[in-house]
Amino acid sequence: MNRPDWDTYFMDIAHVVARRGNCSRRQVAALLVKDRRIISTGYNGTPRGVRNCFEGGCPRCAGESPSGSGLGECVCSHAEENAVTQAAYHGIAVRGATLYCTLSPCLLCAKMLINAGIIEVVYEDEYHFEAQTRALLAEAGVQCRRFVRGTA
Repeated sequence: MNRPDWDTYFMDIAHVVARRGNCSRRQVAALLVKDRRIISTGYNGTPRGVRNCFEGGCPRCAGESPSGSGLGECVCSHAEENAVTQAAYHGIAVRGATLYCTLSPCLLCAKMLINAGIIEVVYEDEYHFEAQTRALLAEAGVQCRRFVRGTA
């Protein structure tokens, strides 16, 4: 029997969730897991009630800005942000949860995860995972580790 370990299981689910992302540049997903139970999911894209990114809802993503630039103009929410806000929207406590994310968090998301009480971040790919972000998570006591397929 080829049964996946918990990290592989949750990261595989995150990749399915990422397919719902409506950002025209990148599809990212995050899961919040507590007691080996998924309590919330999120993917990147425009806020509720706003035209989808791929339909022109985000002028920055529809433009020619290079990756990592013009982020102040982007109206898309990050997957981590959506996982936390979806939990809040439905009245689900996230304190003590682990975040599984297909991409490492940015500094803004790291601050939000710390304040939401997330205790661990497991990410698969790195995207501008700056030393400042890594140091902030460590100082706040948030465990952070990279998931590598086949080694978990």
